[in-house]
Amino acid sequence: MIALRSLCFQIYLYISVLLASILVVLSFPFSYSIKFKIARLWGHSMLYMGNVLCNIKLNVEGRCNIPSLPSVIMIKHSSVFEAYVQLVVFPEQTWVVKRELQWIPIFGWALSLLKAIPIDRKAGTSAVTQVINEGKKRLASGIWITIFPEGTRMKPGETKKFGISGAALAVASKTQILPVAHNAEDVWESGKLLKKPGTVSFCIGEPINTENKTAREINDELKTWIDSRMKLISEAHN
Repeated sequence: MIALRSLCFQIYLYISVLLASILVVLSFPFSYSIKFKIARLWGHSMLYMGNVLCNIKLNVEGRCNIPSLPSVIMIKHSSVFEAYVQLVVFPEQTWVVKRELQWIPIFGWALSLLKAIPIDRKAGTSAVTQVINEGKKRLASGIWITIFPEGTRMKPGETKKFGISGAALAVASKTQILPVAHNAEDVWESGKLLKKPGTVSFCIGEPINTENKTAREINDELKTWIDSRMKLISEAHN
């Protein structure tokens, strides 16, 4: 039964992403707020269907830590779950994504209209410069920036060196970084069809001040918080 429910949820994911993308594309004459509301409604629908079909629940901790000014959100990446939860939890935002996603018909067009920042992850310094230049424009217009600092999905207990672009953007734009840790991989393992029943703890930390700090110092502070919080979440759910 769990396998069947998981399959139904996966089918809903594919169909709903396509429909939401079409709606975003059709909304091209309208404001960014309207386009983002479509994305946010899709996020809400995913949470609802995940709960109904797979008994996946969400518990958000630290909402009070979300600042009033646009910031750089840095989220541990392990599954699709956090990709849509962020739409529901945080203010209007966009994302740093691998450029290949924008080559996907309809979905890629929707990403462009949602002002995503596509980068070539092999480009090194030029990719960092692109994130800084484009990210500053988004932040100045009131749009938050979400970055997965490890650049790829990581399994529980695994980590890798954080990319520098998010911290560099925060320093250049004089904005704060909002760290996020969670245990989404416990219920939705990357690359697997099966979705396990359970509650995902989505933990938002206190904003990290970037004033008078180097990007490397910020990354060290960010990684320490995320790694330690991931350990606490794991211990609480085991």
